[in-house]
Amino acid sequence: MNEHSSNRSLAIYDREFLLHGSKRNEVLSLAEVERYGLDSFGDADYVSIYGMRPREWYRRGVRLLGRTAVECTRDALAGRIAADVASMATSMPSSRFVVIDPFAGSCNTLFWILRHLPNSEGIAFESDSQVFEFTHRSLAVLQHSIELVHGDSVRLLKERRVEEDRGIVAFVAPPWGTALDEVTGLDLRCTTPPIIEVIEQLACRFSNHQILLAAQVHEKVNRTSLDQLRTWFGRTELRIYDIDETGRNHGLFLGTRGWGV
Repeated sequence: MNEHSSNRSLAIYDREFLLHGSKRNEVLSLAEVERYGLDSFGDADYVSIYGMRPREWYRRGVRLLGRTAVECTRDALAGRIAADVASMATSMPSSRFVVIDPFAGSCNTLFWILRHLPNSEGIAFESDSQVFEFTHRSLAVLQHSIELVHGDSVRLLKERRVEEDRGIVAFVAPPWGTALDEVTGLDLRCTTPPIIEVIEQLACRFSNHQILLAAQVHEKVNRTSLDQLRTWFGRTELRIYDIDETGRNHGLFLGTRGWGV
């Protein structure tokens, strides 16, 4: 075995390697997807998305980049998020919904929200050409009706008309990047772009609509940034999902604007 092969075999398929290392923009093989699950979480099926285990979605033609495998919200978590979003959304005065995901990635959370929320349509935005291409292919394989748009959501949402009787459900999960600190938690001001800036833009764009915001967070959230986020909403909730055996749990921030005070 040469030195290059040895280094590949010794690499640990963890968040750092796939998100910031040489695999960031590479399409992962099935073996690599499963290895990431095993090395990081002790579960080869960890990256289950669209209601399928890796072997099934890979067989059907779905492919993920290294960074998308890390940043995607797997089924176990996406299903919990979707159920909580739908539970609160059905309390909105509106009975029909437009679900917006400004940072599409794999679209897996949006996929699950639409499953749980009746009378809803989904639109997602992805500015990265490579991620857009692979997610667009995946949605075509799944024959899913999500409208995936290539480009910057801030600019494109200004051009998007939504009927005022539609409730807006916004799922906001920009890449965390270096915003997550193991001690102080996730700083919502330091995601890419900052979650707080995204909320401000959505609130201004849809000022005549009832809005339910759902922001994916970490079990540890920087308190100052969380308090700043809460000022934009009437009713807020923070839910933590205890489903990760490694203790690295995610959560969900829910906020209502224009209703539910």
